[in-house]
Amino acid sequence: MVTGVAIAPFSACTTKEQHERLTNWAGNLTYSTDNVYDPKTIAEVQEIIKRNAKLRALGTRHCFNRIADSKSALISTLRLNEISPVDTAKNTVTVGAGIRYGELCKYLDERGYAIHNLASLPHISVAGACATATHGSGVSNGNLATPVSALEFVTANGEIVTLSQEENPEFYGAVVGLGALGIVTKVTLDLLPSFSVRQNVYLNLPMEQLDNHFDEIMSSGYSVSLFTDWQTPDINQVWIKRIANKDEPFSADPEFYGATLATRNVHPIIEMSAESCTEQMGVPGPWYDRLPHFKLDFTPSNGEELQAEFFVPRQDAVQAIKAVATLSQELKPLLMITEIRTIDADNLWMSPCYQQPSIAIHFTLKQDMEGVKALLPKIEEKLAPFGVKPHWGKLFTIPPAALQSRYAKLSAFRELANHYDPEGKFRNDFINRNVF
Repeated sequence: MVTGVAIAPFSACTTKEQHERLTNWAGNLTYSTDNVYDPKTIAEVQEIIKRNAKLRALGTRHCFNRIADSKSALISTLRLNEISPVDTAKNTVTVGAGIRYGELCKYLDERGYAIHNLASLPHISVAGACATATHGSGVSNGNLATPVSALEFVTANGEIVTLSQEENPEFYGAVVGLGALGIVTKVTLDLLPSFSVRQNVYLNLPMEQLDNHFDEIMSSGYSVSLFTDWQTPDINQVWIKRIANKDEPFSADPEFYGATLATRNVHPIIEMSAESCTEQMGVPGPWYDRLPHFKLDFTPSNGEELQAEFFVPRQDAVQAIKAVATLSQELKPLLMITEIRTIDADNLWMSPCYQQPSIAIHFTLKQDMEGVKALLPKIEEKLAPFGVKPHWGKLFTIPPAALQSRYAKLSAFRELANHYDPEGKFRNDFINRNVF
């Protein structure tokens, strides 16, 4: 739902892949249908919905599970990528569902505006990221869905619905909608004034420093990420992204809670080239070219990989990290790197951070599906005492009953989905199993 290549040109409201079946970005998943629609207008979206009994929205194909899969039909949003002029009175922008953050951010920055935060990759689509509560990092930064102030979607009967934060209480259930309410066509985002960011990396932070200084470490910048392979007593890398004031001189401290300042650009996986990574070494740059870890012009992240990510309350961060550390030997043959980030609380019903400041422990794993399937329950068991929730678009094995019990607004979300999609047109096996 949430990076990939554009599907073949739209023709008569549908395209069919005749040879090679469509896969997600990582290549670990082949979609269950070759019936892919590629509309350019909202009117085409309405027509497609009316003449299909079942279908799912498809964005930049960066999900690692079957949340965006369908056995019947897929409707790509990639051509719904228009950007409306910035509303300078309200400081908002309305965009088509398929626009990628990398493209939107340059447009906004040229006009003096910014979005509050970005994910590791700028290649993902706005609507897909919001629908799955995708996030960046920062103790005061909510996930990427939190700046949404209005959204437009087409319901199961082809009706266009607009919900706004100001006027519709059910808005908070629709933003992280998991594709279950309809096909999102437009999103309105609240904007900030453009700002500059400088990025520094520190190496080999003693993990014991988290015991007494976790909050200070994660609050040391606008956005902070910890990277570890769990194989040493250290956190391998600390990435600190700070707001840059061009009028004030800045020199990064050579030492940070026992970690040492990197003297060259590095990749989160230290053995890999940093060519694809955004500029470090404290060099100021525009927000959109520092908040992500990877540049728009390069292949996202590591390429062939699997990803899983788990959220726990921030108050339990250190204990949760220590619990995962006990799996170092089980992780060793499968893990590329783990990233630990903070996300502020929000009021979005199906967000893993609903009314709960959280941390996310992210695992970039080798493409060994059987090995990963065996590993994930061990991670989930270690994190279960903390009420762990998975990222909706990544791999997990948490049983539905346990997962559902951790969402206080689940019943309200089901009612909302039933209101706009009473026959379950937009539900697939993943949604039926994990939500309904």
